Amino acid sequence: MAAPLLIIAAGGTGGHMFPAQALAEAMLVKGWRVQLTTDARGARYTGGFPKEVEVIELGSATFARGGIAAKALVPFKIAGGIIGAIGRMMRDKPAVVVGFGGYPSIPAMAASTVLRLPRMIHEQNGVLGRVNQVFAKHVSKIACGTWPTALPDGVEGDHTGNPVRGSVLSRHAAGYIEPGAYPMSMLVMGGSQGARILSDVVPAAVAALPEPIRQHLRVSHQARPEDLDRVNAAYADCGVRADVQSFFTDVPERMAEAQLVISRSGASSVADISVIGRPSVLVPFAAATADHQTANARALVEAGAAILMPESKMNAEALKDQIELVLTNPQGAAQMAGAALSCALPDATERLVMLVEDLAQKKD
Repeated sequence: MAAPLLIIAAGGTGGHMFPAQALAEAMLVKGWRVQLTTDARGARYTGGFPKEVEVIELGSATFARGGIAAKALVPFKIAGGIIGAIGRMMRDKPAVVVGFGGYPSIPAMAASTVLRLPRMIHEQNGVLGRVNQVFAKHVSKIACGTWPTALPDGVEGDHTGNPVRGSVLSRHAAGYIEPGAYPMSMLVMGGSQGARILSDVVPAAVAALPEPIRQHLRVSHQARPEDLDRVNAAYADCGVRADVQSFFTDVPERMAEAQLVISRSGASSVADISVIGRPSVLVPFAAATADHQTANARALVEAGAAILMPESKMNAEALKDQIELVLTNPQGAAQMAGAALSCALPDATERLVMLVEDLAQKKD
């Protein structure tokens, strides 16, 4: 008898793909077969998935990109992807389909709805994404990574938390070394896509720090490819050692070593910071749908684990003050690290696995 099949549908950013990877890892251990459906953009983030996961690229598209001609083709691309997904599911029927959001998840979620297969969605943010909004009333369960999550009237959610990858979980509650007059590390992350504002402001803020802090500081900074040279030069000009890359494959290790994290407040970043337990300055993406990154940051900020810095107030002087406040206050920094841990749900993956297994026992 063939092992049960789980189909995971996820969009093309790390925010969707990292929790999807965590679920895939756990279900393989449970003896399930796992397929990941995404598009070419999402396939770029599959390098960390176990090799046993079959990655399937299905046609999908969004009205948010491209010119008039590209937008005119969107319905046809999506329809083609749905038809392809229906054919695959009829040949190899999944026990459960789980959508993690993003437009590349549309074909699998639509196909499972048409075929009336057991299905659910996981929403990472405090506000449903556009695709998850469409399917919210057409699934059996909604797993919520950020609590509370704003849901449509009459729809209930299960608070699972956001699953983190095994490489993050292995560093849960990693010992925090308080800042002091010795080598210190700072991690700067703009999400899987990078963030221009962090590349504009953080190096200038670091340059304005007192020399005794700068001489002990080393920075890991994730920047967009087009910003790498100028960010590198900015750190070199102020005498600070920096490793500037467009994508870090070892974020958990760098975060565990950091005395301070400066980051966007994407759901996966917030989950990683919480599980490892690090002080942070969170800069929500101002253009995020329904300001969901501010909602994501709320628990850490209210717990005293993070400093919220809206883009409207983000400048070198203000950020310098916050960096200095953390790095010159060892006791306060340690308290922030502990507060971050208090917000963590390291069993989020297990909670999600339980929902999947429960759903597999039921019919639509």
